[in-house]
Amino acid sequence: MARCRGRFVCPVILYKGKHICRSATLAGWGELYGRTGYNYIFSGGTDDAWADTEDMSEEDSAFRNADSQLFDKVRGHDIKLLRYLSVAYICDLMVENKKVKFGLNVTSSEKVDKAQRYADFTLLSIPYPGCEFFKEYKERGYRAEGLVFNWKQDYVDAPLSIPVSLTERLNIDWSEYQSWDLVQQTQNYLKLLISIINGDDDSGLLIHCISGWDRTPLFISLLRLSLWADGLIHASLEPAEILYLTVAYDWFLFGHMLVDRLSKGEEIFFFCFDFLKHITSEEFSAAKPPRRKSLPPGFTLEEICMLKQRDRGSPTSLSSDFSLVMENSPGAAGSFTYEAVELMPAGSQTQAAWRKNCASSPQTVLWGRPQPSEERLPVQGVLEAKSSSSSSSNHSENFSRLGSSPLEVPKASLVTLTERETRLEDVRSAFLAAYNSTVGLKPVMPSPSGAIGGLLEQFARGVGLRGSSVL
Repeated sequence: MARCRGRFVCPVILYKGKHICRSATLAGWGELYGRTGYNYIFSGGTDDAWADTEDMSEEDSAFRNADSQLFDKVRGHDIKLLRYLSVAYICDLMVENKKVKFGLNVTSSEKVDKAQRYADFTLLSIPYPGCEFFKEYKERGYRAEGLVFNWKQDYVDAPLSIPVSLTERLNIDWSEYQSWDLVQQTQNYLKLLISIINGDDDSGLLIHCISGWDRTPLFISLLRLSLWADGLIHASLEPAEILYLTVAYDWFLFGHMLVDRLSKGEEIFFFCFDFLKHITSEEFSAAKPPRRKSLPPGFTLEEICMLKQRDRGSPTSLSSDFSLVMENSPGAAGSFTYEAVELMPAGSQTQAAWRKNCASSPQTVLWGRPQPSEERLPVQGVLEAKSSSSSSSNHSENFSRLGSSPLEVPKASLVTLTERETRLEDVRSAFLAAYNSTVGLKPVMPSPSGAIGGLLEQFARGVGLRGSSVL
């Protein structure tokens, strides 16, 4: 009852014991009284919103009018649910303080609750354009770069507001948010959300817009895919499977009206998955970066790179004066990287002895001998290479986007990608292929079976849930 359209707080991602939740914004008095009256009439004269009124003392009741009592009750239940889920942070994506239609406030929000009922929570106002704005995205040929929202519109009255304790973690000038284009704004908001859930506390996070079926699934889906690409959640899922999950669950099950949005050209759904190309870098990773190794003094980079798994022999065969420490070794010949090795030399004499040993020992002569062309790797390639532990990245190609069409599936490339880049590109490629064959980017009115049903059918076939039959 407390939230718009009855869309209560629901946990949808569990990460490090923290609940990432979604909901609609708070309901206004008009909707609240309308639903209360409707429930009263069709419940035979009883209404849950007024149940347990004996919990409120007579003295409290005397000083509160009916409006206040009703809001106390329903929002009190909402707060109990938030506390039960250990939610401490509430991120509000609305560009308004209250949604107004026909001159009436049809919704409210935590940030303008007059009784300050949500004062114990950390409230973040991070205004983000609604689905109507994505019509401009489509009209610009699906190019989000350079597309800036008009913050001077009359209905926009919610400024960006983030506690300093959260902004100081990120190297972002938040005062410039009104000049950001759609790409930069989405990137910075996602960085903020990742920073919050990666904090040291055990507190959960709530994300909501107005109804919770456009902007909310955009960021919930991006969070889920980003954490999955880091191997932190849904580790057993392949790219096609995580795509099916986030499309069916985060978008359609929670009420995204794809057919209606397509008919209006408001393609926020397409934007979400095409946007994956903008969050492949490690700056969006929630995983802790690996500890970098410093180059041991006295050794050249080429000498370190020549320490390949099959050539180096036993860690104790080089010298008794220094040790070889392995961390996360790939274990396969030819995939050995400098980041997996730490050398601890005992001084210049040890280094000289090691080089002498390299020149005389039959085992180490291989190090100084030119490698066959198929075994030789450039230094930069060795430093950038990452071992992949997932079966999906082992069998997938590296992709880079070519051409200007938003629906063009990325072609194979020789550029070495990180595991995160590979996994996100695999998801994006699968989405583009399915979207192209079911919906496309043509300004036509799709039918429900051709849009939602056809799209889910493509994903279902990809994960083996369907045969050749059509929904």
